[in-house]
Order: sequence, then structure tokens, then C-alpha cells
Amino acid sequence: MSLDYTWFDALEAKIPHGEVRTRFAPSPTGYMHVGNLRTALYTYLIARHAGGKFILRIEDTDQKRKVEDAVAVIKRTMDACGLDYDEGPDVGGPVAPYVQTERQSYYKKYAELLVEKKQAYRCFCSEERLAKLRENDPNAKYDRCCCHLTQEEIDAKLAAGEPYVIRQLIPEGTTTFSDAVYGDITVDNAELEDQVLLKSDGLPTYNFANVIDDHLMGITHVVRGSEYLSSAPKYNLLYEAFGWEIPTYVHCASVMIADGETGSVRKMSKRHGDPSYEDLVKMGYLSPAVVNYVALLGWSPKGELAEQEFFTMPELIDAFEISGISKSPSAFDLEKLKYFNSTYLKAMAPEAFLPLAEPYIRMAVTDPDMDAALIAPLIQTRIDTLADIPDMVAFFACLPEYDVSLYANKKNKLTPELSRGILERELDAITAIQDWTYDAIHDALYGLAEEMAAAEGAKLNKMVGKVMWPIRIAAAGKTVTPGGAVEICQILGKEETIRRVRLGLEKLAG
Repeated sequence: MSLDYTWFDALEAKIPHGEVRTRFAPSPTGYMHVGNLRTALYTYLIARHAGGKFILRIEDTDQKRKVEDAVAVIKRTMDACGLDYDEGPDVGGPVAPYVQTERQSYYKKYAELLVEKKQAYRCFCSEERLAKLRENDPNAKYDRCCCHLTQEEIDAKLAAGEPYVIRQLIPEGTTTFSDAVYGDITVDNAELEDQVLLKSDGLPTYNFANVIDDHLMGITHVVRGSEYLSSAPKYNLLYEAFGWEIPTYVHCASVMIADGETGSVRKMSKRHGDPSYEDLVKMGYLSPAVVNYVALLGWSPKGELAEQEFFTMPELIDAFEISGISKSPSAFDLEKLKYFNSTYLKAMAPEAFLPLAEPYIRMAVTDPDMDAALIAPLIQTRIDTLADIPDMVAFFACLPEYDVSLYANKKNKLTPELSRGILERELDAITAIQDWTYDAIHDALYGLAEEMAAAEGAKLNKMVGKVMWPIRIAAAGKTVTPGGAVEICQILGKEETIRRVRLGLEKLAG
């Protein structure tokens, strides 16, 4: 008996047409690694460049691997990276629902339709039989045992309630598919297995569900990793079996990384613990820097933009062309990402940098009297990531142990003994300050430099360096610091600065 096709016509009538429509369709099986983010970004850019629609679809048919809160992580990442979607689970749209487990009623109907069209068949083989087929060859293809069942045998098995899957019937011959990056590829169908489309529990396999959903959602461009190139012929055969238009395939080469343990180069993956987007944020990287860097992992702009490295999101949207996607794998380089991140940090407006930096400052400097707003400008141009901040500013909270040899300085012709004499005069100068401000500290120390320059007949600029060195060592306990002596003393406050200068004098006297 033929199937009722009214459902088919009703679904077909809802499909949007006349615009570019792309989708990011992650499985909620863990965090968003860099490869996922790149796929989402390229998918987004293709849609936005063409003035089309970008869709979020959650492919959750593999319930065994589903991770709690993974969908929330996906949405949070996309929001932080500026990948706003036009349709999706939480915003709706004309082809809702956008979660595969909420679309189960469609898949069985389409699988049954393929059976009726002789493009698929029911397979009643047990797991034990399938395992036995692969005893000698783990890669052995299914032997099509159930493809040859008569209708009477099938009816009897169905009447007996035997569980079954529905398999795609791969035809003889070859299949040629076209990819926007890799061109035309022809595959001998003899290399393809009759893949399972619908599992015995009624849930579709990934390969079947995404073809059905891509068609019903009017997807015009499918972006995915190059590891799915081998599955493309099966997708083509499904589209052809239904008589549907095949979308533009855009397969992207893998993102590679050097393995820290073995030194070998391999594909980035969750399984190896490679950094996710959220890991990178925790490591102190800015979302715009990550997005900019990830965009260039396998894509390059053309023409007059060919040498440009830094792009805002609107600039990426304007520049992005599929023809710029490379066939070659790209290498994820944390040092290169640091370069991008450092550049973004330096370019930030101070008022935008402060709220990002303050939590990291407070990891080390908990005294509320030490103003984070004074510390932030000292470090903004000196860090690669926000995570560099705590170690860089820790000396404000606790004077590190240091050796008196730091008071020696060849450039300023200083020895520890000479520094001691200067530091004694500096103690008197700062103790006399009534209103502890930057200007007051500056004037006191520069006044001392002027006195010493006049007494020694030396140039003032050279004497300033000579005066600032001992007090900076005493206040910070380090030769390299964010900010100079005046800034450091201002932040420490009068009481703490005097305490540290006295400690320095004790060291020099000992």
C-alpha cells in the first residue's frame, strides 16, 4: 500500500527559497573546540556576506554522548563571538523545531518513503551477526543479506515484532559530487556501504538526519570539516533519491596542532584535551582576537586585503569569499594567537580595558586601597594575555625577596653603596609629602634630582635616572616593572612606600 504524501507536500511548502541559508549544526557532546568555532564562523560569514540567513540547529540524536549544559556552552560561545543567528532553538523560525530529537516524526516518514522507492531497505540482522561479519575484517562492509528478503519474509518478520534498521541502498556505478574547495570528486560506489539511515529505536543516524533537515530548512551551503568528504557521495545519493537540489558543499581542511607529549603534528580534538574556546578565554584571550585568528586558520583574503591580518567582524563579513578557503591543513599556533591578543589589548580604549583587567589584578592585589584604575594603564601595553596580569602586579601586594645587587646599575653608574645614600635622602623627601598624589611624589623626587644635579654639575636627565632607580628597587623589589617609581609609589600609598624604603635601607646596611 502506498504512503500518504500529504505530509510530504506540507513540509515542502514551508521550505524557504530565494536566499543564501547556512546552518551551524553542532552535536551537544562537549565543549566548542577551535575546529567547531571555525566551522561556525565560516558558516556565519558565508550567510552574512551574501545577506542571507544563519541558522543554529542542534543535532542531538546521539543521546548516549550528550553532555549536560553543552547546548548552553554552544550558545554562550556563539554570543561571545558575535555569531548571532536568525533562526534557532531559542529564537524560532519558519522551519522549527531546530532540535533534531524534536523532529523525529519526519525521519521515519522519509526513510519509509525511500523504502517504497526501492532506494532503501529494512535490515533485521542482529548485532551478533554484524559482529561476526567483522571478525576477520573490522572494515568489512555489510553483505546486504536483508536486501534480498522477499516481501513475504519481510511481512513475517514485521508481524513477529523483530527489530530492524533501515539501510540506504547504494546503486552500482560511480557518484560525482562537487565541492567549492576541493572541486569535483568521483567515487566508485562499490567502496560505499549501505549505511544505516534509521536505527532500531526509531532515531535517525547523523548522516540521514542532516540531509533531511538541510533540505527542509532550505540550506543552500553546507560547511563542514574535510573528514566528511568521504560521506559526501552518500549525501548526494540521498538527495538524488528524493529528487532534491543538492546544496553547495564547503569542506574545510583540518586544524592541526603539535602534540606537546609526542612532538608529532595531529588534528586538534576534544579527545586530546586541546583548548576549547572557553579554555582560551580562561587563559586570558579576548573573544575578538580569537575570532580574528580563527578566521585566518584556513582562509585568506584576496586582492588588496591579501596582506591584512586584523579584521573587525564587519570587515570579515565584507571580505569573506569561499574561494579564499585553503585545501591545505592549517596549524594552530598559540604564540601567533598571543600576538593577535596582545595587539588587541594594546588597541583597547583604557575605559574598556579596566573592567577586563580588574578581576585579574584583584587575584593578586586584594587591598582595596590600591586602586586598580591606576594599575591597569601600567600593564595594558605589557601583557600578551589577561592571565599575565596577576604575576606582573603581585609585587604590589607583597614585596618579593630580592638581593642588594639589584641596586647596582651600570647605565646610571650606581653601586649599592651609592644607592643607599640616595635612598636615605629619598626617604626624607617622601616622608615630608603631605598630600600623597602623583604630582607631589613626582615633584619631591625631581626636586631631589635637581639638587643633586646642581651639586654635582651633572645633566638633570641623567640625574633623574639615578634618583629613580634606588626607590623603584626598594618599592618593587624588581628591576623590570610596569610603570616607574612615581606610579608605583602612588599606588602603594605613603605608609607602604616608606615601609619598603626602610626595608631597602636595612638590606643595604646589612
